[in-house]
Amino acid sequence: MANKTTESKGSTYQQIGEFWDGHDATEFGEQTHVEFKVDIQSQRRYYPVDCTLSSKIREVAINRGISEETLINLWLQEKINQSEVEDNVMT
Repeated sequence: MANKTTESKGSTYQQIGEFWDGHDATEFGEQTHVEFKVDIQSQRRYYPVDCTLSSKIREVAINRGISEETLINLWLQEKINQSEVEDNVMT
C-alpha cells in the first residue's frame, strides 16, 4: 500500500485493521440522516414439506455428508432432467 488511509493513518492492511478493531465509523465525520428504498427479492422459493418426509431427507443428507438443501436441489434437478428427456421422447 503506497498511501495511508485518512482516518487510521495506517500504511499497511494490518495497521488499518488494528485501528478499526478499536474504532467505529460513527466516531468520524458528520452523521446525517439518510433514506433509501430497498427492494429485496429472494432468489429462493420455499415450499412446505411433510414432517415425516423432512426427517427422511435429513437422514439421507447426513448419510451423504451434504446439506438438506443441496440434496433436495440435486433430486429436483434430476427429476426435471428426467422429465425433459421423457417429454422429448414423446414428441
